[in-house]
Amino acid sequence: MLRKINIAVLVSGGGTNLQALIDAQGSVITSGKITLVVSNNKDAYALERAKKANIETAIVLRKELGDKFEDKLIETLKEHNIELIVLAGFMSILSEKFTKTFEGRIINVHPSLIPSFCGKGFYGLKVHEEALKYGVKVTGATVHFVNEIPDGGKIIMQKAVEIQDGDIPEILQKRVMEQAEWIILPKSTEKVCKELLKKD
Repeated sequence: MLRKINIAVLVSGGGTNLQALIDAQGSVITSGKITLVVSNNKDAYALERAKKANIETAIVLRKELGDKFEDKLIETLKEHNIELIVLAGFMSILSEKFTKTFEGRIINVHPSLIPSFCGKGFYGLKVHEEALKYGVKVTGATVHFVNEIPDGGKIIMQKAVEIQDGDIPEILQKRVMEQAEWIILPKSTEKVCKELLKKD
């Protein structure tokens, strides 16, 4: 049996990117396996998606844990021998302490072509609102390594998506997910898993 990298996906909401990763297991993602889904929101629909796919789940709430939130998160990930963390719509900025603990082992998908429309405060629909306001003709998604600077880590993969006349943020968000995020997030996950296996 070939060894696979243990992957944890961190989620906060609906989990569409998580679903893209689950669907890619065994086809695009062959060097890793999602063994844990962690949410910082007990009502996240992503938890249902994980359960349907028979993936173990954990809930870690900042409002209950306060300063101990990241300690609990680290402890949970280590208990499950997690080797790669994928942030898929995880609405919580992680501190340097956390990112250093898993250095080179945390990746995130951002709904723009970094360095455009990224950094602190740029998440969700706001990214697409700003892209449309600015009048760019091309946007897209970026998968990058996570460090202590929001959206500041090394880029792994990018994919461009054209903006069309009459686009509104919600329509653009959906197109960026379908044409970029759901494609490059599984591919990047596989790429990083392969690199981690080489280090074994």
